[in-house]
Amino acid sequence: MSALDAKNSSDRSAHQAPADLASALEWAWSSEDIKRIGYQVVDLIAEHLTTLPGRPVFCPLPEALAEEILAESAPHEGSAPETVLANFAARVEPYPFGNGHPRFFGWINSPPEVIGVFAEALAAAMNPSVAGGNHAAVYVERQVVNWFKTLLGFPPDGMGLLVSGGSMATLTALAVARHVGAARAGLDVRARGLQGHAQRLVIYTGEEGHSCIRKAVELLGLGGDALRVIPSDDQYRMRVPELEAQIRRDLDAGHQPLAVAASAGTVNTGAIDPLAEIAEVCGRHDLWLHVDGAYGGPAILVDRYRAALEPLALADSVALDPHKWLYVPVEAGLVLVRDAAAMRDAFSLVPSYLRTDGSPTGVGGLPWFSEYGVQQTRGFRALKVWMALKHRGLDGYAAAIERNIALAEHLAARIREHPDLELIASGMSVVCFRYAPPTLRADLDRLDALNKALLEDVQLGGRAFLSSTVLRGRFVLRACIVNPRTAREDVDALLDLICETGARLTTGS
Repeated sequence: MSALDAKNSSDRSAHQAPADLASALEWAWSSEDIKRIGYQVVDLIAEHLTTLPGRPVFCPLPEALAEEILAESAPHEGSAPETVLANFAARVEPYPFGNGHPRFFGWINSPPEVIGVFAEALAAAMNPSVAGGNHAAVYVERQVVNWFKTLLGFPPDGMGLLVSGGSMATLTALAVARHVGAARAGLDVRARGLQGHAQRLVIYTGEEGHSCIRKAVELLGLGGDALRVIPSDDQYRMRVPELEAQIRRDLDAGHQPLAVAASAGTVNTGAIDPLAEIAEVCGRHDLWLHVDGAYGGPAILVDRYRAALEPLALADSVALDPHKWLYVPVEAGLVLVRDAAAMRDAFSLVPSYLRTDGSPTGVGGLPWFSEYGVQQTRGFRALKVWMALKHRGLDGYAAAIERNIALAEHLAARIREHPDLELIASGMSVVCFRYAPPTLRADLDRLDALNKALLEDVQLGGRAFLSSTVLRGRFVLRACIVNPRTAREDVDALLDLICETGARLTTGS
């Protein structure tokens, strides 16, 4: 660079510095600004969470407002934080999903544990990418994974990840199962995929298995026809003799059985498949056992379900969602895999001869989470799980889950006693039933239509909320209790509303 060029460059730098500084200052918040706006945010959070019980359970977004939101263009000029918060308070906060309300019994959507709400803000303030590296967020996630390995009886050298939810946990686990099974058949699935493989790789699940299992099978390139759906018994659990028979049929046909995806708390009825018996079948045939415990897994904390869930320790992989029955704000899913080396082999892009176990004092730290799953950039999901567990403790969670189960049993007992109600299924904190006056029970189609109308009436009425499902080909109402703030009076109010609405729709008055 010539002397003249250097002088011109220096002049430009001097000229641009004030503008660069001004631009940087526009993005900087002072401590006072953060506190001022932060207090307003906390006020909004407190108002939202504490007023929910007195508001309609569900309030759909008005059509005009929905159209207005969708038609609004991205702003070219910014607004003051106060204006943005006021917009949120007027157009967003009044129309929640409803799952924070103690009379919300739809699907498996819990309210947010308050300390988890604060944890989200703290995690966002740190804003790390938890792909790996020697920083605190990595160790917090490692600790959370270790806690769940201990809870479910997994070996200390197993591996796990925080993921978005049960669907991603199942996809991750079955991807490892595919890798292991394909290698057993002499196929390098990472290099060649499944192309040219003569044998059909097949996976088995129960007819009450979650839809994410089929989605994972399709995404992994196995094809939906490779999923064998095993019939359920009268308690909606997988029939183990049918599983064994189907595996033998597939072997005789020249197919390669790969994995069984069992359920520990189905979303429809809360049923738990016979996990120990299924594990025996998998052991005889050298199959991978994956268990979907996204909803029901935490019930291992309570006495009445501990024995049924202890065989989770026999699984090769487990999905569990802290954002369901541990009340952690979404998203917070978890996948555990017994064979850490297989999990790493399935996903890592680091050649095996270059992999290290990491140094606790170096920059890289422990083996990176990104070597064990799909994501490279990973958020600090573990903090809200860590803080919630620190705050409530396992005993606190056990007590809350026990109360949810007791309320579901109370609801089931009241349904059995009521002449116009019919209990269809009940397990864990799920109760499936229908409004079925004795005079209509012979007309199944009319009962289906009546209960569909009843459901819509209740959902839009705002006094309570529940969902539905189809069991044995019939439409039924479904209540799931996963809210530690729900009380017996809320359950009684739901049932009274169902009976009141059903009588009104039946008589036309």
